Amino acid sequence: MIDLLLALWPLFAMIVAGYWLRLREFPSEAFWPGAERLNYFILFPALLFSSLARAPLNNPALPRLALAVLLGLGIAWLALLLVRRLRGWPAGRFGAFTQGILRFNTYLGLAAVGSLFGQEGLTLAALMLALMVPTVNVLSVWSLTAERGVSARSLLLPIIKNPLILACVGGALFNLTGIGLPGGTDRLLSLLAAASLPLGLLCVGAALKPEQLGGEIPALGWNSALRLLAMPLLAWGVAWVLALPAMESAVLVLFFALPTAPTAYVLTRQLGGDSQLMAGIITLQTLLAAGSLVAIMMLLA
Repeated sequence: MIDLLLALWPLFAMIVAGYWLRLREFPSEAFWPGAERLNYFILFPALLFSSLARAPLNNPALPRLALAVLLGLGIAWLALLLVRRLRGWPAGRFGAFTQGILRFNTYLGLAAVGSLFGQEGLTLAALMLALMVPTVNVLSVWSLTAERGVSARSLLLPIIKNPLILACVGGALFNLTGIGLPGGTDRLLSLLAAASLPLGLLCVGAALKPEQLGGEIPALGWNSALRLLAMPLLAWGVAWVLALPAMESAVLVLFFALPTAPTAYVLTRQLGGDSQLMAGIITLQTLLAAGSLVAIMMLLA
């Protein structure tokens, strides 16, 4: 337990620091959107690209992880569709709830995996992200546009333009060439990647909006409970059924236990969803995850 707390508390300290810095307008209010864009389009893709460029793509874990990820997300998605049919949610509200349950904070996830499991865990996480990021993006867009009909273009365009997906695909393709990362490229990518996670955690904190928590407490509460408790239990059940090895199970459960992604707010606003509800979900889940993530990982230990 002490080792777990020592690994995770610095991550949440960085999130709190980001929130505090934004409140103090340091370095400025305009800094945070630019920092988020820098991380999203350059630093974080560098981390994913370098991880997959060096990953053993013949890793026997890949088919198992693919099946586990798709099975877990598929069960959750079917349950969401059933509840929407029973409750009659409009697409804007359904899209916010869907992202609250299916999306995950990638920055926090990779930082936690790196702290707990080192490079071996990061390699597994990168393989998982190559599967989870496009799947979750498709389901998120689909849920937000459910009442307008879904065209192939509206589903595929966010995926084609997503820098995280492009980095995963590019890293995997580069890996297959077998030439490695020559001429100091590996060092360059390592420097960029090293800046990604701390800056990402600061940006997560800066994006918190506690003022959005007063609107819909019951909806925020049950959505957070499903994301932070039910989803990791679902992942644990899938891992148990598929008899995944210990580290693969832990990484899978950890990613299913993460709070939703701050970028869900941007997508919700762009596609006309309930952005205020989405902001509240992001904030509450991130705050509660400081306790729930530690509890879940303790149960796995």
